[in-house]
Amino acid sequence: MSIDQEVIPEREQAEPATAPVSTATVVAYAVVGVLLFGWFLFGWLVLQQGFIDSVGEAAGTGFALLLVVAIVGSVRRSRR
Repeated sequence: MSIDQEVIPEREQAEPATAPVSTATVVAYAVVGVLLFGWFLFGWLVLQQGFIDSVGEAAGTGFALLLVVAIVGSVRRSRR
């Protein structure tokens, strides 16, 4: 056993530290996923950018959205 396991009571080790995810959050992530896939198809098929360029653009947009979500979440958590 490591030092961390000895300090934490057994009850806390057995329970996972996850919070329930709301239905609205799951729906919002699904909508964003569909929109990102649409953005990929628009760039690839309509704008004729090329497959790799369209994947990169959609992935970059997705990572930027995740960064915004992380910043908003950290600001909301720091105000509590």
